Amino acid sequence: MKKEIILYGVALTTASTAMGQTQQIKATPDHPNIIFILADDLGYGDLHCYGNPYIETPNIDKLAATGTRFTQCYAGSGISSPSRCSLMTGKNTGKTRIRDNQCPVGGIRGIKISAKGDTTYNRRANLLPQDTTIATVLGTAGYRSCLVNKWHLDGYDPGAAPNHRGFDEFYGWTISTPKSNGDYYYYPNYRFHGDTLISIKANEHDTHVRHNTEISTDDAIGFITREKDHPFFLYLAYDAPHEPYHIDDTFWYDEKNWAADTKRYAALVTHMDYNIGRLLGAVKQLGLSDNTLIIFASDNGAAIMAPRKELRCGADLRGHKGQLYEGGIKVPLIVNQPNKVPVQTLSNIVYFPDFMPTLAALTGSTKHLPQNIDGMNILPLFYGKQVDTDHRLLYWEFPGKQRAARRGDWKAVTVKPGKPLELYNIKEDESERYNLAGKYPKLVKKFDKEMKKEHVPSPYWPLPGEKDYPGKK
Repeated sequence: MKKEIILYGVALTTASTAMGQTQQIKATPDHPNIIFILADDLGYGDLHCYGNPYIETPNIDKLAATGTRFTQCYAGSGISSPSRCSLMTGKNTGKTRIRDNQCPVGGIRGIKISAKGDTTYNRRANLLPQDTTIATVLGTAGYRSCLVNKWHLDGYDPGAAPNHRGFDEFYGWTISTPKSNGDYYYYPNYRFHGDTLISIKANEHDTHVRHNTEISTDDAIGFITREKDHPFFLYLAYDAPHEPYHIDDTFWYDEKNWAADTKRYAALVTHMDYNIGRLLGAVKQLGLSDNTLIIFASDNGAAIMAPRKELRCGADLRGHKGQLYEGGIKVPLIVNQPNKVPVQTLSNIVYFPDFMPTLAALTGSTKHLPQNIDGMNILPLFYGKQVDTDHRLLYWEFPGKQRAARRGDWKAVTVKPGKPLELYNIKEDESERYNLAGKYPKLVKKFDKEMKKEHVPSPYWPLPGEKDYPGKK
């Protein structure tokens, strides 16, 4: 039954396909394949290698134990769409096309179906054809690219799927077609293969046979198997452990005296870890280990409904998904490549916009980077060298609602509209308990001035006084 849903067809983007055909190069340890694995709503403290005493993650732990683990990595935002947009485009959320999951004006209006089956209408922005993605950049170096599972940058535009934004292949679901994610979320009845919506017959009639994490892993293994003789970029974006916590098999934790949803949450993480082990096993079996860079991260912090107290999902950080406190944006980051990436733990401050220039440098495609990106090349850190990442300004915003910035030990943040900036020394106070704004007013004022410069007006999230603000003539 597994085989009947692994391979059905692919969707190609003409430009990168042509580029791949003209540059028939092979991956090497110095110009490796790239596998970027992204968890969904995984908290900074959810992994055993980041101190979790409850959840079993042996495969991810092994990646950390034999590679580089970062202790101060930040996502692109505190929520899915803007964080992934920042990752894909190299820009902070003061400049990205997408700055929140929904937009108040513009965009495209569509339906949202909740986990309970409720239907609401909202507006979403989407990546436009002129928005350059990592896949577009790497394609110029002959890399074949594939996105598996969650894109979340299409808004309600079917033409903004990943295979229309730089990726050669796409297997997964889109916002614009709710049916592709099904009523059952983790046990979908339908799934896109390129532009074709295929039926997952094993899950018909709510039979819960094929879990989405397994399906996604099969799709990922299928892609790297086909492309084993060419350099590739695989972006594997799992749904786990995003709510609702749907997984039928919780045997890892059945003997625990936990609530049912707590068991399911932990099982979603461990099940994802098991499937990451399957993928890594395929990489090894194909003889690709030395020529493949593995990156693992999460799109934002743990959600408010996650068992944060019971399982220490947020590692005692303040805040949660949807907020710009540490608990909403600080995420695990692990990098691994045998015989290339050293075993080390780094406290360098890095964030999602850094990946575009970093992977461009790795693949020799730097000259194809778009202008005005906010990330920096942190590739030296992957290979045991140093680079100063800590004395620049990192910036985040939910326009008109929240904003935050970090430089060095200091972080300025506000999570309520119209409220003054708070100031924290993250090195001494990573849980953001002691607001030092009153003690260092000049530093707050400096942060505020710099943060205002980072905000570029958006037609989808206009602020009062900006030209696209509703009612302004």
